Amino acid sequence: MNTIIGTYECKVDAKGRLLLPAPFKKQLAASLKDGFVLKRSVFQPCLELYPMSEWNLMMLKINKLNKFVKKNNDFIRRFTAGVKVVEIDALGRLLVPKDLTNFAQISKDIVLSSAVNIIEIWDKDLYEKAIDDSVIDFADLAEDVMGNVNDDENGLS
Repeated sequence: MNTIIGTYECKVDAKGRLLLPAPFKKQLAASLKDGFVLKRSVFQPCLELYPMSEWNLMMLKINKLNKFVKKNNDFIRRFTAGVKVVEIDALGRLLVPKDLTNFAQISKDIVLSSAVNIIEIWDKDLYEKAIDDSVIDFADLAEDVMGNVNDDENGLS
């Protein structure tokens, strides 16, 4: 798994194209030839850009689900709803399909934000609301999520 680092503000043109910031393009250089998968986020009104290698790893997990269990089928259908294979062109642009633009309420100003091994694509206003500390106490969230993680190898606990 490759960790992607960075958060950048960008603009989308009238055709739905966004110019990938140079630091992201550099980090994703090895993935450019394989392409990407763009999909709706499960929990937020944003899009997720998966390098094809990361998407394939996710599909390996999902393929292990028993498709004779209705909940599994419902999950797979919703998880893959609107999924598109996309490429970054020679100029470093990514075309966001109209249905996904509508889902994420993307207007002109956007934020590209790393989320470990994928990139989230947000409408700027929605991103600002999502990271607003007054809505969620980040200290409490960090304790709930990471408080029981103990990794003695690197001193994190």
